[in-house]
Amino acid sequence: MAQQPRAWQRMLSGRRLDLLDPTPVDIEIEDIAHGLAFVARWNGQTHGDYAYSVAEHSLLVETLFARLNPKAPTKWKLAALLHDAPEYVIGDMISPVKSAVGPGYGALDERLTAAIHIRFGLPAAIPKTVKQQIKKADRISAWMEATQIAGFAEAEATRFFGKPDTSIIEDLTIVLRPPVETRNDFTARHAALLLDMS
Repeated sequence: MAQQPRAWQRMLSGRRLDLLDPTPVDIEIEDIAHGLAFVARWNGQTHGDYAYSVAEHSLLVETLFARLNPKAPTKWKLAALLHDAPEYVIGDMISPVKSAVGPGYGALDERLTAAIHIRFGLPAAIPKTVKQQIKKADRISAWMEATQIAGFAEAEATRFFGKPDTSIIEDLTIVLRPPVETRNDFTARHAALLLDMS
């Protein structure tokens, strides 16, 4: 009888996360923060001595979401912070690779997202309107990253991501930092949002 391929990953916390059937009890914020702090966006093709991590991107998206939606409940700010959390185990694939992989990637991402949301007190699936607001913040972040660290001209970035309202981003600059700093800031922001929700 053929042995089933291993579909779980052991985390630094000691948890075993089953990618085919992830359960909230096997999800720890420290594992998410650590993983995301070491996953490079833009396939690592950014200027600087450190990779621009998904954890750093997530902190920026949450900041942008809060600026775009100042009256949003804290739970949706937490959803914005966690919008790419599944990438702590599946990595950050650029859009063309996601398209090539096909629908299986999306299904895996949805399973992990649901388990992560439930673990931290969010609904498994967030409302479509909130998802769209987070996506808007995500696109603004992508424009900033493209123009500040990924070598895109503003016109090119605008063609792909749209031109953001400059009043939202005027005082924000992307700074590349060691992963440990980003990991600690991600964990601290997560704790602050959870506290605000309680």
